[in-house]
Amino acid sequence: METFDIVFYIFATLTIVSAFVVVFTKNIMYAAFSLLFTFIGVAALYVLLHADFLAVTQILIYVGGILVLLLFGVMLTNNVVSVDIKTGTLNTIPALVAAAVIVGSLAAVFYMTWSTVGEPATAPTATTRAIGELLMTGYALPFEVASVVLLAALIGAALMARRTRKP
Repeated sequence: METFDIVFYIFATLTIVSAFVVVFTKNIMYAAFSLLFTFIGVAALYVLLHADFLAVTQILIYVGGILVLLLFGVMLTNNVVSVDIKTGTLNTIPALVAAAVIVGSLAAVFYMTWSTVGEPATAPTATTRAIGELLMTGYALPFEVASVVLLAALIGAALMARRTRKP
């Protein structure tokens, strides 16, 4: 077994185990920190696939943005110290059927494409430079407008969460 395969299995296991912790834990802080490891594992898998831009985007947007926003939301919300997150009904049978259909479909696709996988026609090339140049030249204005809108939404959410209600 090659070093590449070992690294792949380590990051795949990290991603799957931390995703299970996210789904099955009852403590929302544990779920958020497990989500961090899930996002990092997915980014590492992107690196192994030579998708450098997707890996950096995964870290910046999901870890740096979504996860931090989730943690801010949890910490700014009042009275969530020891709240168990539970659903009113437990739909185990439909969930198992849906999971079996999805796993079966993925296994069928894997089986059908296994024999056709070969060496890539060309060597992987880095896409980060080209995308970065486009973001800083042709798409600079939409990029900056999106960042200002997201900043305004974050400030508005923080103000709404901290607003005191008058009886």
